[in-house]
Amino acid sequence: MILEDFLYFDSNGLYCKYGNFYVDPVKPVQTAVISHAHADHAIPGNNEVYCTEATSLFMKQRYGKNAAKFFNLAGYGKPFMAGGVQITFIPAGHILGSAQILMEYEGVRYLYTGDYKLQADATCEPLEWVKTDVLITESTFANPAVLHPDPVEEIKKLNDVKINILLGAYGLGKSQRLINLITHYAPQKTIMIHHSIMPLNAVYQKMGIDIGKYQLYSRKLMKEQKEYVYIVPPFTFESYYRAVGVKRLFASGWKNLQVNQNDTLFISDHADWNDILQTVEKTEPKQVWTLHGDGNYLRKHFGNRIFVKILN
Repeated sequence: MILEDFLYFDSNGLYCKYGNFYVDPVKPVQTAVISHAHADHAIPGNNEVYCTEATSLFMKQRYGKNAAKFFNLAGYGKPFMAGGVQITFIPAGHILGSAQILMEYEGVRYLYTGDYKLQADATCEPLEWVKTDVLITESTFANPAVLHPDPVEEIKKLNDVKINILLGAYGLGKSQRLINLITHYAPQKTIMIHHSIMPLNAVYQKMGIDIGKYQLYSRKLMKEQKEYVYIVPPFTFESYYRAVGVKRLFASGWKNLQVNQNDTLFISDHADWNDILQTVEKTEPKQVWTLHGDGNYLRKHFGNRIFVKILN
């Protein structure tokens, strides 16, 4: 029997009382199961953390000694117990080390996707499908109007830009994916990266991921016009709003983060509407629970066919 209170939000985040742990808590807790290392899912200060190895390395790099008191590392497909709940990490395809969290209790399977994507990405483990009774899906782009284009075709747009490019991107996951895509599909470009991204790239290297060709930013080189692409995190991108002699682009699935309608780079690391529908088809849930977005479109789409519960 599906337990309607198996997961619910309290002041610390998403709680599983049957295992006495939180999933991606928003405040430090005693026991946290972390899906991936982005800051809105992996905060510092938890006592005990269950996660993948890559997630632990990113957290340690970003938070130092405050990352967590204890890390319990689990490989993909290797079940472990947290309280009375059996947990298995399943690749989510979002960033390196990202995991869907399969929770099994009293014969019922609850699959928390975390952030996930179906698009190919050579810099992280590809998403894997598992059957579940309850699909707990992020709904960041759960809107029929949101359909993300082919990322390769988006990157190929850069071949038409003959001046230097200031490319805004999130430092973890998106930047490494962009380096890889540009290396392969706009090979004449020279990629330079902001110093804050270098330690994150080092984790990829430690985990055996070749993300592509890049070098540390040089102000002297950027003054030349040799089709450089300078990848910077959002705060730096915003500080260069008056930059001249460069094409400003921001790589994102969000329309409001595009610089203008003529210069767009729609590359998302989240599932779009069609991807979410495919995920429901592949996982075959009896119920769909949504969070991290608007679940109303999914509720309307499935009607009486599948029960949709909106957690947030």
